[in-house]
Amino acid sequence: MDLTKMIGFGVAGNFAGHLEQAGEASDFVNVKVKDAIQPKAIFPFYVPHIENSFLNVFPISHHQIQFPEGADNLQIEPEVCLICDVVYDNQIVKDLIPREFAAFNDCSIRRPGARKISEKKNWGSASKGMSSQRITLDKFAEGGELDCYHIASFLRRDEQCYPYGLDSPTVEYSYFHETLLNWVIDKMNHQQDEGPAEDIAALLKVAQHPQQVIISIGATRYTPFGEQHFLQPGDESIVVVYDARRYNAEQIRQMASRGEFTGEGMSLLRQLVVAD
Repeated sequence: MDLTKMIGFGVAGNFAGHLEQAGEASDFVNVKVKDAIQPKAIFPFYVPHIENSFLNVFPISHHQIQFPEGADNLQIEPEVCLICDVVYDNQIVKDLIPREFAAFNDCSIRRPGARKISEKKNWGSASKGMSSQRITLDKFAEGGELDCYHIASFLRRDEQCYPYGLDSPTVEYSYFHETLLNWVIDKMNHQQDEGPAEDIAALLKVAQHPQQVIISIGATRYTPFGEQHFLQPGDESIVVVYDARRYNAEQIRQMASRGEFTGEGMSLLRQLVVAD
């Protein structure tokens, strides 16, 4: 499976309270939504074949985060990503078929005044993270395996380990299952270049209508530490999506503190923050 052939999208505002904590809520004040919990938009973080754009750099790394020059406000964004097959009918997206899920770090820079969400999301190679431990989906519907997983994240610094995002069940996503897929399909076909959002159908055309897509479906809320502390070179970012039937939150925290994760039923992403 060649990830560089897939287009990459993220979902903005799919966990209640995250945008406010990340300082991004003001970006969406003029975005119209049908209900209060609806996500705000989808945004590109990678577009194959696009020319003269930062989006043509494949940003995903399994093991490091490249610290951008001059940045002092880089945050982990812990979430689940889906790898989906895309079904087209005359270049219109008709269906998304989720195949796998994995831990994902939609790492972001706080850039007040950025025109588009994507401008905060891809500053070069190793600006994103996805676990190499992808887990096959039995189904992306109520009662599926993914419903039993939680998302946890940690920052390791100077031999200390700090919970970064709130330990969160995947079922706490505002939009999930078929509701999320139908909403994403609609955005892929109809989202316009307005405000912080971009014309997704146009990007799909530039990308030559790829057969698969990576969708990061939204970041969890931060702990008070995560909200107030930013990444620095030498830190280690950890995002783990784990089966809560096998492990509890304290067991996962202890594994993170030791820097040793053992056992099945998890997708683990560990990234060292490195500077040029």
